[in-house]
Amino acid sequence: MALCTPTLPVSPLHRSLVSISPSGFFLSCARFLGLRTWGRSINVLRSPAGSRVSSKRWNSGIIYFSLSDDLDSGNGTSVDGYVKKRNIVEHILLLRAKKNLSDAEEKDMLDYLYTSQYQMSGIIAMSLGRIECPNLDNFTHAVYMRFQRKEDLAKFYSNSYYSRIHKEHVTPYCYGSVSVDYESEVEDDIIPIFRRGEEFNYGVECMLLISISKTAPGHAVEDALASLWNLTMDFGSNIVQATQGCNLNVADSEYTHAAVIRFPSFEAFKIFTESPIYKDMWKLKFHAITRKALLLHFLVDPVGTELM
Repeated sequence: MALCTPTLPVSPLHRSLVSISPSGFFLSCARFLGLRTWGRSINVLRSPAGSRVSSKRWNSGIIYFSLSDDLDSGNGTSVDGYVKKRNIVEHILLLRAKKNLSDAEEKDMLDYLYTSQYQMSGIIAMSLGRIECPNLDNFTHAVYMRFQRKEDLAKFYSNSYYSRIHKEHVTPYCYGSVSVDYESEVEDDIIPIFRRGEEFNYGVECMLLISISKTAPGHAVEDALASLWNLTMDFGSNIVQATQGCNLNVADSEYTHAAVIRFPSFEAFKIFTESPIYKDMWKLKFHAITRKALLLHFLVDPVGTELM
């Protein structure tokens, strides 16, 4: 199933909160298909190829993972083969802009969306931009946000300032939107939590949205998600950070699962999406259980002087 045909870069209407290094992802999707909670996330940045989570344990509510290979996070978070993790919540917003949207209107919309993080508490990382490949749902722009807790996400949705931004600077320019929220985990350190650092100054933000059939066997869903997780690990330095999880609000979206993968470059993105391993994984693991899938990406540039 061909999800997306990469296109050449467009004008730099992309914004990113200068971000991080490592990460991981979350696969507790019992809510939708009655699956058992399992496999959360693992550090991806600079992880040795072939590393796998071999065991996990719970310690006073803190989750640790044991790796088959030694992991050096560079921040002293790997202790006796275990990596401490912290929960985070990912938010994806996809927009359909009107065809007659001007460059000035697009800049106004993106600037107000991006700078909203400075007017509200709870948002700890953010990127947004113009989607660079055609898609069947006609989405034109994507916004990514990270929150520390579900409570922060709930406050975000009810925030009057953000509602006003949408009413005055998004709705006039768009005719539709879809949002997906999921819980995940990253290494418990400032750099991976806040997505800050040289590794996130440039690159490609990739979003994979999946709608799993309600009749899909639980074991097949788990196997498919595990295959995607292992593949992101195998790509090592070609992936800066990856998170994955089950949509917290399935009733409000047709998509049941989502993943956000940050690539260090457009070339790395192409290597991943055009690799025979990725295509075979999708064909063998996802095709039979997926009703719909959407692979989107946008370029990320450092925050410059164009913002308000």
